[in-house]
Amino acid sequence: MVKVLGIAGSPRREGNTELLLREFLRGAGTSGLETELIILSEVDISPCTSCDLCQEDGKCVIADDMQLMYQKLLEARYIVFASPIYFSGVSAQLKSFIDRCQALWSRKYILKQKLISPESPERKGYFISTSGSIGNNSVFQGAIATVKAIFHVLEIEYKGELLYEGMEKKGDILKYPDKMQGAFALGTSLR
Repeated sequence: MVKVLGIAGSPRREGNTELLLREFLRGAGTSGLETELIILSEVDISPCTSCDLCQEDGKCVIADDMQLMYQKLLEARYIVFASPIYFSGVSAQLKSFIDRCQALWSRKYILKQKLISPESPERKGYFISTSGSIGNNSVFQGAIATVKAIFHVLEIEYKGELLYEGMEKKGDILKYPDKMQGAFALGTSLR
């Protein structure tokens, strides 16, 4: 079964990016794909301590919920990160999650281990983001670069994004049914 993994990075529950991500996953589900939503504000993931111990065996020594996430990241055919913009970057929750993927980076680049089987189908990724600012689309560029960097490590082709500015207050996205429909439609396009 094709797996679509949605990672909600906002510290605010039911915020704009989470609502968009849920629509994306709902669309993917209508196409018969298995979906899973992870709310980072509800899991225990500590920041990377840069101890470099993962360079010895490819395993992170921090015992928290991230240990469950590594396999999910490697098994999913599609991964969707969703985060509001904080000072031109992703949320602290998503950044900690991404930084903890240093263990996977070490497996791949230091230990020269294969993360993904060569027989695996092509993996694809998307980024959903909102920003409170208006008229400054460049505010998304730092976050996009971060997402593209982790997708590269995970051998995921970056297929695109949904970026919406002017979404300052919780639920602002609901004033734009076309944007919600766009998220749903993008989810249905997965095969």
